[in-house]
Amino acid sequence: MGVHPPQPSALRERVRLPPHGRRMRIGLFGGTFDPPHLAHFGACLLAMKRLNLDRVWWLVTPGNPLKDTRGLAPLEDRIVAARALARHPRIEVIGLEAQIGTHYTYETIAYLRKRAPTVRFVWIMGADNLRSFHRWQNWRGIAALVPIAVVDRLGPSLYASASTAGQALARKRIPEDLAKSLLDRRPPVWVYLHGLKSPLSSTALRAARAGAQPPRTPEIVRSMTKSDAKLPHSLTGGTSSR
Repeated sequence: MGVHPPQPSALRERVRLPPHGRRMRIGLFGGTFDPPHLAHFGACLLAMKRLNLDRVWWLVTPGNPLKDTRGLAPLEDRIVAARALARHPRIEVIGLEAQIGTHYTYETIAYLRKRAPTVRFVWIMGADNLRSFHRWQNWRGIAALVPIAVVDRLGPSLYASASTAGQALARKRIPEDLAKSLLDRRPPVWVYLHGLKSPLSSTALRAARAGAQPPRTPEIVRSMTKSDAKLPHSLTGGTSSR
């Protein structure tokens, strides 16, 4: 008898996930990251502190189904750039979707829920993404799978809560002062995290790369991305104090 090649489902099971453990609190932060920038990093540090997370996994996607991907930098280059920026002991940068062959966020989260059923995941996204969330494939399914944390952005935040998804999920929103309990609640549930207000975006940086004036890094982002010695204890590489 010949040896049959592994089926896609078998290959998926061989994918090596970053270190994780039972009941760990892990944030999922997805995007094309073309290019990654300090507001991405600042948003993760903010979520890590406010949600009391053990880890954040950056999921660098091959492409965004809702955007024109012509001219998108190669996936491996974007992963390398993201790792160079997000140099923090509790942040992992991976190209999971390319490894497991998923095209949509719902599929990726469902895969992670199956592979790591005892981990408490939360989806982290910027307020600009909440505005278009209703256009995502099975967005209601995403909200039913994991809690969601929306991080404030300069500009989009003014309209994000009034978006189609924001209104549909309005009753599932919890007050920001209860953010640390988000991962202990049954989805659908979400929270809006204020404090970043960064105007940085990958779109603006791509324009800068083409020769325009680079956008100014806001003070709050600069302050949040200094050495761990100057970060609050809950953002350092030590174990959670819970």
